[in-house]
Amino acid sequence: MIELRNVTKYYPPNTYALKNVTLFIKPKEFVSVVGRSGTGKTTLAKLLIAQEKPNEGRMMIGGWDITDIHPYEIPMLRRQIGVVFQDFNLLPQKTVFENVAFALEVLGFSYFKIVKVVPEILEIVGLKDKMNRYPTQMSGGEQQRVVIARALVHHPKILIADEPTGNLDIYNTQQVLDLLLKINELGTTVLLISHDKNVVDFVNRRVIKLENGEVVSDEEKGKFNL
Repeated sequence: MIELRNVTKYYPPNTYALKNVTLFIKPKEFVSVVGRSGTGKTTLAKLLIAQEKPNEGRMMIGGWDITDIHPYEIPMLRRQIGVVFQDFNLLPQKTVFENVAFALEVLGFSYFKIVKVVPEILEIVGLKDKMNRYPTQMSGGEQQRVVIARALVHHPKILIADEPTGNLDIYNTQQVLDLLLKINELGTTVLLISHDKNVVDFVNRRVIKLENGEVVSDEEKGKFNL
């Protein structure tokens, strides 16, 4: 599903974000990528969605070599990858339904398709009964579930969650992690990026650890060891 071969990303004059990274993530896996701040975790996410390009190495998504992806192909790639960041970035003037629907509108989906798909996705994240509320009427955990729904609405094969619980309390953190595990059980490959030991230990799945842009450990079922 995801394959990196000797991938290096650096910024002039001599700042290395990733160094010679090789890894393979199978379809339907749940993988945590861990490390302290500045170890290259977010750079990895940016490379996977073609927001950045590697300086060296090859990158494959589902057999598609995206190393030198053309700009016109990027929207096609991003339909296969849902992304959730720490910041919610919801549109405050739009309801939950409208926030999620907007992701389909920009892709040119019909109204009939939108009114069918959006409630189905909101049911998965447990918010179907709150689709007419506005973000300011919801808790932080609920807002993050809206963000996850928005990332899932085009049925991506991969979900990248970059510090998705960074702004949440313990209760809402667990709710979001339970949801990510549920999404994985439904068949989506999940890549969780985190520097929070408690989050990674709760998930208790495969853990890839980065230090100074390099993979220093890859445990099949591990915890976040500092």
